[in-house]
Amino acid sequence: MAKDKIAYVCSNCGQESSKWIGKCPACGQWNTFKEIRVSNDTGTNAAKAAGMTMRQAQDKNRPMRLRDISSKDEPRIDTNDSELNRVLGGGLVPGSIILLGGEPGIGKSTLTLQTVLRMTGKNILYVSGEESAHQLKMRSERIEHTDNDNIMILCETSLENIFAHIKDVKPDLVIIDSIQTIATEDVESSPGSVSQVRECASALLRFAKTSTIPVILIGHINKEGTLAGPKILEHIVDTVIQFEGDQHYMYRILRSIKNRFGSTSELGIYEMQQNGLRQVSNPSELLLTQDHEGLSGIAISSAIEGVRPFLVETQALVSSAAYGTPQRSATGFDQRRLNMLLAVLEKRVGFKLMQKDVFLNIAGGLRVTDLAMDLSVIAAVLSSNVDTPIEQGWCMAGEVGLSGEVRPVSRIEQRIGEAEKLGFSHVIIPRYNLQGMGRKKFDIQLHPVRKVEEALRELFG
Repeated sequence: MAKDKIAYVCSNCGQESSKWIGKCPACGQWNTFKEIRVSNDTGTNAAKAAGMTMRQAQDKNRPMRLRDISSKDEPRIDTNDSELNRVLGGGLVPGSIILLGGEPGIGKSTLTLQTVLRMTGKNILYVSGEESAHQLKMRSERIEHTDNDNIMILCETSLENIFAHIKDVKPDLVIIDSIQTIATEDVESSPGSVSQVRECASALLRFAKTSTIPVILIGHINKEGTLAGPKILEHIVDTVIQFEGDQHYMYRILRSIKNRFGSTSELGIYEMQQNGLRQVSNPSELLLTQDHEGLSGIAISSAIEGVRPFLVETQALVSSAAYGTPQRSATGFDQRRLNMLLAVLEKRVGFKLMQKDVFLNIAGGLRVTDLAMDLSVIAAVLSSNVDTPIEQGWCMAGEVGLSGEVRPVSRIEQRIGEAEKLGFSHVIIPRYNLQGMGRKKFDIQLHPVRKVEEALRELFG
């Protein structure tokens, strides 16, 4: 029997080395190389045994001409969840392996369990390494979906035993909750270590590709906000989706980080309720306060996250500084960009904010990175500074440059259409976006502007 090999892998980026190195040459991090033992006989043999029964390995790989390769889309498996289907690119691809990451308690297991409970007609094996079968039963009763008899629950952490049960059950979908709790006997380290996560993920990948059975892995997030385990875990899987949100708010966002079968710009939005997660088809209505008439410091922006437009309420508070150094605070918005916009207001528009505290908040606990939010941030700050509310029915979209110009933004027609759908009567847009756009097809009144002063004049007269 051949002797096992020793290798060193960076736990941050997955860089391999034959010897230990203090500083990783790929990512520049210090003391991240971990020793792993590469066994010649790992869990991949069990994966082969479980997967070869459905598609034999006699179809050897051979070179093919490009014109002979079919370009038809792979048949997708419907998850009966429109938000999840959108993020995945249309559904589950047979033989794909998907990594679902998120912070503890954010709702990863709830999302996965309620999704598979809705997938009637499919044999599903749910492998839980963290919770007991009784806990999963209690969760299924809480989300009021207990009528699916095709789901098998397995509480197991041994990779070899999991593949043995897969061979007996012959499922159409496998769920692993979570990959950090699974261990193989061929690697001498604790579950969750670099070598265990790497070998178990590689074995599950081989099983998925040889059997055409999709596998969903649930992973944890470390304190830096990235997926726990080696970076090579993200390279192995086909799709990486992240479930994010604030535990103090009801909204959850499903975001695609990597997708070999679809776009990474798609976004899914859920609302956490007592009976599980509810799909939010129109997030604009949830993110807008219905009654803010007569309140200063509130501006509505037409933003886009991924490819979905929705209206966001921007709240600002400007007050005299109680201490020598004025405070600048932003929740849900980039702090440095807020400082830049305040400098533009002072230099280009002439409003003195040097000795005033400025607090900014994006309503609903949402974090928005769209540059088209600039115009609403400036409008909300100025509205609070002069204590004059913005009239109802107005929204805006535009990026603000350092010289005070309003720069064009992408997908302007989608932004205008979303504002019109929700009953807004006026929208401020960059003048450059009018080129090639038909104004007659919108019932909403457009106000094109070229500078910040023009936008403020439209709002406040």
